[in-house]
Amino acid sequence: QVQLEESGGGLVQAGGSLRLSCAASGLTFNRYTMGWFRQAPGKEREFVARISRSDGTTDYANSVKGRFTISKDNAKNTQYLQMNNLKPDDTAVYYCAASIFYSCSSDRCYNNWGQGTQVTVSS
Repeated sequence: QVQLEESGGGLVQAGGSLRLSCAASGLTFNRYTMGWFRQAPGKEREFVARISRSDGTTDYANSVKGRFTISKDNAKNTQYLQMNNLKPDDTAVYYCAASIFYSCSSDRCYNNWGQGTQVTVSS
C-alpha cells in the first residue's frame, strides 16, 4: 500500500521560508515522478513543482519559479519542497503526489496522494 506523508507546514510571515517533506512508502521511489500541488480555499488544486523519475528533471509553476526548489533523496524515499520568500498568495494546503509518468504537471497523472499539510503566510 502506497503511503505519502507530508510534514513541515506551518504559519510564517511574508518573506519567510519553510521546507516541506514527503516521506513515501509502499512504492519503488526512484521509479516515480514526484510532485507538489496546492489548494487554496475556494480554488482548484494547482501544480506547484515536480521532479522526474530517473534523471531528476524539475519543473515549476510560473508563480513559484525562483522561490521554490524541489528535490528528493532516493535513499530516504523522501522528497522536499524548499519555499523561500513566501507570499500570502502561497497560503494553501500542500499535497505530495507520485506519478508513473515521466513528465506531467496535471494532477490527473498522479494516482497517489498524501493528506496534505497547511501552509499559511501572513502579511
